[in-house]
Amino acid sequence: LRLQEARTAYRRILSESARKLNAQGSQLGNCIEKARPYYEARRLAKEAQQETQKAALRYERAVSMHNAAREMVFVAEQGVMADKNRLDPTWQEMLNHATCKVNEAEEERLRSEREHQRVTQLCQQAEAKVQALQKSLKRVIVKSKPYFELKAQFNQILEEHKAKVTALERLVSQAKTRYSVALRNLEQISEQIHARRLQRLIVRRASPVGAEASPQHAGTEVGVTGGTHLGAECPPADTLSVLSLQTIASDLQKFDSVEHLLGLSDATSLNSDELEEREQRRGGQGHFKHHRSISL
Repeated sequence: LRLQEARTAYRRILSESARKLNAQGSQLGNCIEKARPYYEARRLAKEAQQETQKAALRYERAVSMHNAAREMVFVAEQGVMADKNRLDPTWQEMLNHATCKVNEAEEERLRSEREHQRVTQLCQQAEAKVQALQKSLKRVIVKSKPYFELKAQFNQILEEHKAKVTALERLVSQAKTRYSVALRNLEQISEQIHARRLQRLIVRRASPVGAEASPQHAGTEVGVTGGTHLGAECPPADTLSVLSLQTIASDLQKFDSVEHLLGLSDATSLNSDELEEREQRRGGQGHFKHHRSISL
């Protein structure tokens, strides 16, 4: 919103300045166009002067770097010439490095010097042109002065508003970047939450059957598997060590006997065995054949 307001204000000031300048130009007449080369030459001379100042700073920096590199070479030469460092490769490497820096600094100094001379010459030419136009167009320059002064004021105001618009555009761009990063972080958090929920669901579905079975059906579901889970409810190892071998042998001989289970509450798994026993007795068989294993 602030950016839109700044752009609107910039466009409003631009239109108002154009309207006022147009009205001022209509009053002054052709003197504005006749004096325009002088003001254009002044603008170019000002830019050339700024370039000359930049070139002078670059030249001074290059000279400072060249002097520092020469001092480094002097220090390295003194170190190499010492008796204890004459065969030290570290000082030799330092001297080579300092010599390369001196050569680079010398090239930069010469290049900066040539650039400074070039822009200085251009600046002098621009100043000479301004002086010549000022002498030849003195009357029209004085007559058109109100127009160009008003133009300079509007240019300054527009530059300030333009800088404000540019700053707000940069802030909006940064805000959009932060907003997109925040959205990506939210998406990652959402994906992590869904992944954890899915993982808990998978773990819950993959849990053992006995873990979710009710105590009422614990005994019946064991028999469905058709296997004998002898170690499911076995006593601990120290308890087995106390039992005698005769007791264990007696229990093993009686493992097919299930009559003592008829009185338990879990009648679902025992009724089928009882029916099988009755059918076998009707058929004249003398012994009970075990078909299903039951684990207590």
